[in-house]
This record gives sequence, structure tokens and C-alpha cells, in this order.
Amino acid sequence: MKKVAILQSNYIPWKGYFDIINSVDTFIIYDEVQYTKNDWRNRNQINTKNGLQWLTIPVRVQSLDQKIFETKVSFPKWNKKHWNSIIANYGKAPNFKGFKDRFESLYLDCKTDFLSEINLSFIKSINEILGIDTEIIDSRELELVGDKNERLIEAIKKVGGKIYLSGPSAKSYLNESLFVQEDISVEWKKYIGYPEYPSVHNNFQHGVSILDMIFNNVELSKGLFTI
Repeated sequence: MKKVAILQSNYIPWKGYFDIINSVDTFIIYDEVQYTKNDWRNRNQINTKNGLQWLTIPVRVQSLDQKIFETKVSFPKWNKKHWNSIIANYGKAPNFKGFKDRFESLYLDCKTDFLSEINLSFIKSINEILGIDTEIIDSRELELVGDKNERLIEAIKKVGGKIYLSGPSAKSYLNESLFVQEDISVEWKKYIGYPEYPSVHNNFQHGVSILDMIFNNVELSKGLFTI
């Protein structure tokens, strides 16, 4: 049975985000909802010799009703700043040279001002690195209507899904009975069992951007890594 996940786009997300993508047949980017400040949409953390460091894309917030897909960058040189931080902190990591050109292009050749488009370009490229071939759909293509639960159900049905894989944070609002009524079973993702790998800074952290794993985990360069 077809399994579906629905999440907002995040900037260079952590490995759990890609674990969800890898666990489903169709992944729906749900950026037609309200943009929220101090969230993962436009920022994430990398590991440094001095501990965690935020990489934040500065954006314009012009309305409380502003949608994620409407959100635009407010400082055009954010990409050069972030790339320089990545070089400074991961330049000596074992896999950096092998992936340098790909990420340098993602950053320095970025032409769009829209946050959603930036996030999606990174997500798709990282999927390729990890060997994830899950179908990715923009929710706006599905023309969804209704309340929060109804829109999720409609999205799943429109792509032919029978199983909805959700992150644990949705337990606060998800009405599972409505999904069951539509013959959709709900599964809850558990972010457990992730292996550690040597860190160039000798201070391993699980919750940082996937870039940390890509640059540090030597198993990736051998083609042996699986989430």
C-alpha cells in the first residue's frame, strides 16, 4: 500500500527529515501554510569546534498570514556567508572534497529569492546523494481545501495513499479517527536508532543539519550508508 508523508520544507534539514522521505513512496511539500518565525523553515544548525552554530537565511515577514511559499530572502548575500561558514567548519572533514562542488554550486549559483525554492533545491540534491528516489510533490498542485485534517486527508487521497506517516509533533492536532473513516491508516515516525559517526570536531551531535553527516560519515563515500 502506498505510504505518504507531508511536511513543510526545511533548510538543510537534519537526518530524521530525510529518514521520513526515505520511508514513504510520495513526499508532499506542504508550504501553503503560514510561515512561522524561529522555526526550521529558514535555519538549521551545524557543528563546529566551538559547539553548535546557526545558519539562518534572512527573510522578509510582511504579514502574519504570509505563507511559506510566499516568503522571500531579505539579504541577497546569505548564500556566500553560509558557504564560507561551511568551508570553515567542514573543510577538513573526510568527505568534504568529494561533495564540495555540488554544494558550492547549490549555494553560489542560487538565483531564486523564494525560501521554498531554495529549500527544495537542497532537499532534492541531498536525496540524490543519499540514494533516495521518493516522489516529491508540491501540495499546491493538489488544490487542497478544508481544515487542517481535511487538507491532509485530501492530499493523501489525491496521490493514492493508504498510509500516512507523520512526525510525532502532529499528535497534538491530528484526528486519527477522520483518517480511519477515509480508509487511511496513520503511522508515527520514531527518530531512533541512528548510528554515530566520527566528527571532524570530536563532538558528535545527532540533531544538526544532514550536511554534518554527509561531510563526516566515511560510509557515504563507500556507497554503504543507509538511513
